[in-house]
This record gives sequence, C-alpha cells and structure tokens, in this order.
Amino acid sequence: MIEFKLPSLGADMDEGKLLEWKVSPGDTVKKGQVVAIVDTSKAAVDVEIWCDGVVQELLVQPGETVPVGTVLATLTAPGEAAGAAPVRPEAMPRRPITPAARKRAKELGVDLDAVAATGPGGAVTIEDVERASDIVSPPEAPPQGKAAEMRKAIAAAMSRSKREIPHYYLSEPVPMRCASAWLAKANEGRPITTRLLMAALQLKAVARALKRFPEMNGFFRDGAFQPAAAAHIGVAISLRQGGLIAPAIHDVGDKSLEQLMRDLTDLVKRARAGSLRSSEMSDPTITVTNLGEQGVAAVYGVIYPPQVALVGFGRISERPWAENGVVTVMPVVTASLAADHRVSDGHRGALFLAELRDLMQQPESL
Repeated sequence: MIEFKLPSLGADMDEGKLLEWKVSPGDTVKKGQVVAIVDTSKAAVDVEIWCDGVVQELLVQPGETVPVGTVLATLTAPGEAAGAAPVRPEAMPRRPITPAARKRAKELGVDLDAVAATGPGGAVTIEDVERASDIVSPPEAPPQGKAAEMRKAIAAAMSRSKREIPHYYLSEPVPMRCASAWLAKANEGRPITTRLLMAALQLKAVARALKRFPEMNGFFRDGAFQPAAAAHIGVAISLRQGGLIAPAIHDVGDKSLEQLMRDLTDLVKRARAGSLRSSEMSDPTITVTNLGEQGVAAVYGVIYPPQVALVGFGRISERPWAENGVVTVMPVVTASLAADHRVSDGHRGALFLAELRDLMQQPESL
C-alpha cells in the first residue's frame, strides 16, 4: 500500500487546504500526473503523484485544511492486489482550468463550461472567469485576508532563514558588453515573442557555474548538506496581487537558451495566473532573483531554506571601466551571492562569482 502525503510546497508552508481531487477511487495514475489541487498561503497548486498506482481511498475531503505530511490518499502499487475500491471507466479529457480560476468561478457562481479560455495551453484563467462574470477585479486589490496570509507566510520563512542560516554576502561587478552585443545579434530577425532576454543568459550562466561549485546547489537538512544532482533554479516572481513566489525551472544546465526562454516565459505567466505544479514549488535547489527592472543597482537576498544559496542581479547600467589601461564606458551589472556558511566559505563563494562573471563574457558558449 502506498501512502500519498501532502508534500511541503516551500519553506513557508506548514499546512494546506485541499480544494479538489482530480481522481477517484479505482483510477490508475502515472508518476507526474496531477491528482489534487491544494491551496497554500501563496497560491493554489496542482499537486502531482510521485509513483504509478491505483487509487484506493481518498482520506481527506475538499475543504479540509491539514498539516504537511498528512496522508491524503492510499494507492496500490502496479501489480499489487487491489482492494475493494470500485474501478470506474477512464474519465474523459478535461479542459485545463487553473486552480485559481476554479476557485474564483465557485466564488462568483460562473459556469466554467461557458467560459472562453485564453490561458497557456488553452487553460481557463482567473481573468477569463472574471471577464465572463463581467466582474474584472483590479489585480492590485486582492482579498485582504489572503494578502495578509501570504505576508505572514513570507515573514515566517524569512525569519526562520535569518535565525537558522549563517548568511554571508559577496558581490561582483560583471561587464556586460559581450553579452549585450551577442544578445542583440541573436535577436536579429526574431519576432518579439521568441526573443531572448538577458535573464535567460543569467540563469544558464548560474547553472554552468554550479557545476564547478556544487556546494552552492542543494539543501541543508538534518544537520548536513545534501548536494543536488541537477540545477533546478527557483525564479523569484512578484505576483500582481502582492507577495513573491519562486517556482523552479528544472534542469537549467541541460537546456538551450531558446528552451530556457520558453520555460521562463511560461513559468511567469502560469505563476501569475495561479497555475503552478507541486514539483515547481518543492524542487528549487537554488534561487535567482533579478530586480534590475525595479531600477536597483544590487540586491542582497535572503536564502530560502533548506536551500543554501541565492544569486541576485541588479540593473545593467553604464559605468566608468578601466580596461587595458584605458578608461571607457561599460554596461555593468552587479551579481551578488547570499550563501550558507555551514556549507561554504567566502573563498569558494568568491570563486563562484568569478566563474559566473567569466561565463557571462562567453555568451556564445552558454
């Protein structure tokens, strides 16, 4: 018998509210399939199953709030004798509906079958629901309770981080002339929808640097460092209703810049539409935050436990730059590192930032 438990979907999650089951007793499920929708303090999340099996019993009902680790359902493994749960025919394919849209439709009494979908992959989004109900709420004005709940969760996670993690901070100015020129050339002739952004190069450079400095990529759990096998980079995304979320792009080091750009665009769109998956919330092995769009020169972030490092990028600005004995004007960005002193020290952190700086001078190799 397999116990399917409520996973932790981030350092700031202690409990979750089950909104909906996507399966019934008797259903056959595959690893990675979405089986439930759970509301956390930050978002409604599609929760995936991590093994193949047959659903036997659903132990938690929609509307219940339970702690992380609670057994939500039981399953039998492939080949295991089935229990008495009835087997029903395979469900017909459903139109994708984001968890946030489903929740909003219930609040407004909107028939989802009558809603025109405009989201990624033909999904119904919260904006589609509100448009169908002729009630378009300003995104900056969420229900006060939810905004306060998210702020409380962020405060708890960041307080824990500063209390438990001995942070050290380093920064390095990174000349961006080569990267900017390469990016401009790479985007020549591309339609706006497929152009590469500097963020994609930065993410790929971070992933490449982690291969040489694996102590920056992983988790500190049970008093020891657990290195990650791949770079699943959490991308800090500001939400329209306020607050912050940092879901992961998986296997960044193995992806082309084009694929990485598609994944980044899709992730930001789905994060703001309220359609994230549990693996994207629980898998980040390091976080990257980019506040250049806010016009700040540098950012010194707080590590998301149990991760052990966070990389930040500020805005790209022109600065005086001495090169080969000549002072010139150079586009420069400040790259910063917040790292866990239990796992690495300033010397290794400095070498990591130097490697990141050097990789940004060779954008054609990323």
